[in-house]
Amino acid sequence: MPLSERIEESFRRQLEALPVQSRRLLLLAAAEPYGDISLVWGAAERLGIPVEAAAPAVDAGLVEFGARVRFRHPLLRSASYRAASVVDRQAVHGALADATDPETAPERRAWHRAQAAAGPDEEVAAELERSAGRAQARGGLAAAAAFLERSALLTADPARRTDRTLAAAQAHLQAGAFGTALELVTNAEAGPLDELQSARVDLLRGEIVFASGLGSDAPPLLLKAAERLKPLDAGLARETYLTSWMAALFAGRLAGAGDLLEVSRAARALPASVDPPHPADLVLAGLAIVVTDGPAVAAPTLRRALRAFNDADMTMAEELRWGWFAQAAASALWDDDTWRAMLTRQVGLARDAGALDQLPIMLSALGTAVAWTGDLAAVAALNAEADAVCEATGSRAAPFTAMMLASLRGRQAEAAPLIEATVAEATAGGQGIAVAYAHWTAAILANGLGRYADALTGARQASEDTATLYISMWALPELIEAAVRAGDTGIAGDALTRLAQFTRAGGTDFGLGVEARCRALLSDGEPAERLYREAIDRLGRTRLHPEQARSHLLYGEWLRRENRRTDARAQLRTAHEMLVAIGMAAFAERARHELLAAGETIRQPTAEPVSTLTAQEARIARLAADGHTNPEIAAQLFLSARTVEWHLRKIFTKLGIGSRRELRKALPAVHNGSRT
Repeated sequence: MPLSERIEESFRRQLEALPVQSRRLLLLAAAEPYGDISLVWGAAERLGIPVEAAAPAVDAGLVEFGARVRFRHPLLRSASYRAASVVDRQAVHGALADATDPETAPERRAWHRAQAAAGPDEEVAAELERSAGRAQARGGLAAAAAFLERSALLTADPARRTDRTLAAAQAHLQAGAFGTALELVTNAEAGPLDELQSARVDLLRGEIVFASGLGSDAPPLLLKAAERLKPLDAGLARETYLTSWMAALFAGRLAGAGDLLEVSRAARALPASVDPPHPADLVLAGLAIVVTDGPAVAAPTLRRALRAFNDADMTMAEELRWGWFAQAAASALWDDDTWRAMLTRQVGLARDAGALDQLPIMLSALGTAVAWTGDLAAVAALNAEADAVCEATGSRAAPFTAMMLASLRGRQAEAAPLIEATVAEATAGGQGIAVAYAHWTAAILANGLGRYADALTGARQASEDTATLYISMWALPELIEAAVRAGDTGIAGDALTRLAQFTRAGGTDFGLGVEARCRALLSDGEPAERLYREAIDRLGRTRLHPEQARSHLLYGEWLRRENRRTDARAQLRTAHEMLVAIGMAAFAERARHELLAAGETIRQPTAEPVSTLTAQEARIARLAADGHTNPEIAAQLFLSARTVEWHLRKIFTKLGIGSRRELRKALPAVHNGSRT
C-alpha cells in the first residue's frame, strides 16, 4: 500500500478503539472543514452527542478541541470521514446545516444541505445555484464551480440539469480545471439539448480548446458557436465573437477557417447593440475595425470603449470577464500607461479569483508591458509565476516572457534555443502569435548584438504575420533599425509607413517617440537631429526606459558618424549608463564599443555579484516585503508554505538580513537578476 494509505489505515484502527459517540463526534468534526468549534458543538447537540464524547479522542491524542477543532494529522480527518457509512455522513452534514446561520454563512449551509441530500432535491439545488452566484460575484471561481456541479447532481428536471451542468463546466474552465470542464460538457451533451444548449456546448468546447492550447483549432469552433448564438442570445453571441477574435489573434497566420479577418468581418455585420452600448460591444467594434479598416478609422471607437470601460460600474466578475478584451484596445492605441495599468489590474483580479484559464497569458502580456519599463527583475518574477500556473493547469502557453527577458539581457546562449524550440512547437500547435513573438525577440537580440542581417530576418518574419496585429506592429521598429544598418532603406521606408499608421492613430508619446526615432534613421542632417531629439524628449516623458536608452544610443551613433565626437560621447555615455542599469547587456556593450570609437575609455562591466536572487526568490522576496504571509505567497506561486519558508531563509542569507522587516530596505540594493 502507498504510505498515505498505510498511515490512514493505522488511524482507522485507532478510531475503531474509541466509543461510538466519540467516533460520531470525530466524523462531525471531519465534515466541518473550518474547525468551527461552536458549529461542531451546535450540531453535536442536535445529534445527541454529549460533550463527554470528546474526552477519549483527546486522551488518545487524536484531536484537540480548543478555539478550533484540530486533528493531529490531515489523514486522521480523512480516515474519520471515510470510515463512516453514507447514511452517517448525511446525518452529520444535515446537523451541520441546521446549526449553520443562513444569514451569515449561506454558502456553508447550502453545501452541508447538499451533502446531506439522499437524492435529487430542487430546493437544495437552487440554494447551491444562488451560492454559486454569490461566489462568482466576489471572484470565487473554484467555489462556484463546486456549488454548480453539486447543484446539477441534485437536479431532477433534465433541461435545468443541463443548464447547471454547462454553468459548472464554465466555472471549472475559468478556474483552470480544463479536464473537469470537458468531462461536464460531455456529460451534458449526452442528454437532450435544445438549440441554445447545443450552441453553448459548441461555445464551451471552443473555449476549452483555446484556454488549454491557444492554437488554431479554437477560432473555427468559436466562430461557429457565435453564429449559432446570434439568433438565440445576442449578448452571448457578441461575447463569443470577442473570444473568437482573441483566439484568431493567437492563431495568427496559422489559422485556417475563422482567421482574424473573417471574425472581424462577421463582427462588423452584427446589428447595432443597445443604446448606450455595453463597453464590450464598443471593444468588439473597435478591434474589428482595426482589422477591416485600419487603426485611424478604429481609433475613435477604441478610445470611446476605454472611456466606457473605465466609467462602468462593474462587479469583480464582470471586470474580470471584460477587462482582458479592453486592454487590447489600449495596446492598439500605443497607450502604454493605460495598457500596463489595465493588465496589472487584470492579473490581480485573476489571482484573487483563481481564474487560471486566463492567468498564464495575462502574466505574459504583463511581462511584455513591464519589460518595456526596464524592470527586468519584475519580468523574471512574472515569468516564474506564469511557469507555475502553466504547470498547475497543463496550459500550453508559449514562454513569451522568458524569450523577451533573455533577448533584452542579450543572452544568446539562453535565448537562441528557447526561440528555436518555441518556433517549432508553436508552429506544430497552431500558435501563430508565439511564432511571431519568437521572431520579434530574435530581432531584438540580434539588434543588441549588432547582427543586423539576422535582426532583419527575424523582424521581417514577425512583421509579415499581420494577423497577429500587435506583434507585427511592435516588430516594425526592429525591422527599420536592422534594415537601415543593413543598407536596405527600401524595406525600412515601407515599414515606417506601416508603423506610422498605428502610432499616429494612437497619438501617444510612446508611439510618436518610437516613430520619430525610426524616421530619424532614414533622415540626414538637421531633420535627423531634430527627430532624434524629439524621440528622446517624447520617450523621456514615459516610463519606457529601454526605448529611451536605445534612442540615446542611436543618436550617439549618428553623431559619431557625423564626426561630432564630443556630442556623441554625451549621448553614448547616457545610453550606456541606462542600459547597464536596466541589465540590457548586449545593447550596453554596443554602446561601450561606440564610446571607445568616439575616444572614451570605459571599463567592461563585471560579472553579477553572488547576491543575485533567482526569479523565484525575487518574486517571493517582493511578496514578503509587501506584507504577504507564507501561506498567501504559497497559494499565489503554487508552492507549499514550507517551501516558501526555505526560500526566504536563502534570501535572507543572500541579502545579509535577519527578518522580513528588513526586506523592503534590502531589495532595492540587491541585483534581482537585472538591476541594483
